[in-house]
Amino acid sequence: MKKLFINISLVAATVLAVQSCSRTFEEINTDTSKIVSPTAGSMLAPLQYEMGSYGYNRADDFTFQIMQVAIPFPNEGNTVSRYYFTEGTGAGFWNTSYKWLKQAKEMNDFAVKENNPNYQAIAKVMNAWIYSNLTDAFGDVPFSEALKLEEDIMKPKFDNQKDIYVTLLNDLREANDLFDTTKALSEPDLFFQGHASAANMIKWKKFANSLSLRLLTRILNRNGEVDVHARIQQIVNDPVKYPIFENIADGVVISVSGVAPYLPPIARPQDFTSYRAAGEFFVNTLKNNQDPRLSKFFTQAKSNVAPYPNIGYEGAPAGYALGTVFNYQPSNMNQNLAKAPLKILVYPYAELQFTLAELALKGIISGNAKNYYENGVKATLEEWGNTMPANYFANPVVAYNGTLEQIMLQKYVALFFVDHQQWYEQRRTGYPVLPNNGGLLNGGNMPQRMLYPTQPRVMNTENYNAAVQKLGGDDINSKMWWNKP
Repeated sequence: MKKLFINISLVAATVLAVQSCSRTFEEINTDTSKIVSPTAGSMLAPLQYEMGSYGYNRADDFTFQIMQVAIPFPNEGNTVSRYYFTEGTGAGFWNTSYKWLKQAKEMNDFAVKENNPNYQAIAKVMNAWIYSNLTDAFGDVPFSEALKLEEDIMKPKFDNQKDIYVTLLNDLREANDLFDTTKALSEPDLFFQGHASAANMIKWKKFANSLSLRLLTRILNRNGEVDVHARIQQIVNDPVKYPIFENIADGVVISVSGVAPYLPPIARPQDFTSYRAAGEFFVNTLKNNQDPRLSKFFTQAKSNVAPYPNIGYEGAPAGYALGTVFNYQPSNMNQNLAKAPLKILVYPYAELQFTLAELALKGIISGNAKNYYENGVKATLEEWGNTMPANYFANPVVAYNGTLEQIMLQKYVALFFVDHQQWYEQRRTGYPVLPNNGGLLNGGNMPQRMLYPTQPRVMNTENYNAAVQKLGGDDINSKMWWNKP
């Protein structure tokens, strides 16, 4: 029997060997996981998922700290939550952004070859989304000469932020005109399912124009240098030519199923809450709002005295003074926020409503600022699957009071988990006013930008030095073009 088994094994091995020998070296060494014949459409879903997921992670590990949503705890060291930045703070953001900007460029190149205007337009929108976030973090960045290694441009110049913004705004206008809403996409579209129906393509136009409004509102201080007010009015006053988000379903959201390749950005939910506490300012803002999502976002705090009962929702003060003793275990973030299925917010409808509320309040557009504001508050809750309580606006904290401070505080809540947007908007408006709890660095002043990473300083020194000289120093307090007085 043993001899028979050996003989059968030898025969099987021989057959396998013959089959293996029949395969060529090229077949054996071909990576079948790569796209053999790339098309413009094949590049979209990876770009959406990777940059969307990275934005989620940036909200989690950077924006939460700088904007007092969640903080390292216990911690008395140098952290972002204490306004401590290094060259490494934005290095990953810089590198990841340029990596996927290259993909957006290639999508556009393929779309031009394929004579496919929809993918050309999408490439412009994706490029504007990523580049605007990048320049809002650093200021002047490589742009017109970036991503051109094939043209032997190894050391790209740093473009002025004004020039970057003007180009992106023109690209978004061109994208709006390029979209053909009678034709569906050929490949999966994680934002709007444009591959499922041509009817969904109108949402891409809405994204392009709503993104234009985000960018135009960010540069409100530069009206005159750029025709900011006129361009805002052109979009808002002509919804047929320039449609914008009209409801929650129009917002840019990625649904993450948890099934490969669309896995949650945070691999282990326990990592989301390890050595961490919810920020007191954010927790108290939701408590004051009487927000029905408190249990969805946070765990309850516990007393440090036996039998250690729950004491409700109590965060830890960001940048608390060194030596502070806590008589409670603060609330933490709810691990369910990191578990699939989940939604990644890229540009929620609520954000646009608060933007329109601000523009109406300032008289830049017509319309009722109170209505826009209330639409934003309502959408903020519904985007997370909650129904707004019938008496929600009876709360004087939430009831519209006609101030920019209130609009921006509720916008801050709406931008929960939206990449860096809370930070950008706080720098632009000064709201919300975040407390200094005694342990903030940098004189308690909100950092105005990220330091350039080491790579461009070392590998592109001449252009780096020129950019730093214009900026007035590679300093976290140097204000960029759109935020200068």
